[in-house]
Amino acid sequence: MLTLMQTPDTYSGDIESTQEIIANLMHLLKLKDYKLYLHSQQVANYAVSTAAKMRLPREEIERIRQAAMLHDIGHLTVPNAILAKMPYLSTRELSVFKNHCNAGSYMLENIPGCQELIPYIRYHHERWDGMGYPKRLKGVNIPLGARIIAVANYYDRFINPCTQNWTKTKEEAVKELFILSGMVLDPDVVRAFVEALG
Repeated sequence: MLTLMQTPDTYSGDIESTQEIIANLMHLLKLKDYKLYLHSQQVANYAVSTAAKMRLPREEIERIRQAAMLHDIGHLTVPNAILAKMPYLSTRELSVFKNHCNAGSYMLENIPGCQELIPYIRYHHERWDGMGYPKRLKGVNIPLGARIIAVANYYDRFINPCTQNWTKTKEEAVKELFILSGMVLDPDVVRAFVEALG
């Protein structure tokens, strides 16, 4: 079992498969925040359905699934005191929280088989209008996998009682996605997501 003190350099030689690495990282996330662990699973399910609706290649769908599972793995580096205060954070605390995208990417840099997942994890909080983080990427400059994960992430946070103190119905959540479409989220991905949702 991995510990939070281990780095990719110390454990990459011990775990042979990417699936094992992902499983171990997800176990760490489960230990730190069980609700976030469940959220990550749901985001992965939604992302896969959306990617399939967009007729992406099977290999790309699998990469998106893996990245969606790990999209919040950088939360392992965020102090619990900050996570407990979400969304009521000071400027300093918000800066620490926003770094979870880069932190999650750094955790995977030296792990064989995970390099292709990094852009999707690092940029899943970018916005279609260029006002997101960490790089303020805009429109199609945001990797497609990250755009798909972003839509799935928003939807699950709208409807999942594990991630909010309030929840929306499916219809309300879909309406919110369309409101965010073209500003925060990729309109084409939103349409594919809603079609996949049924």
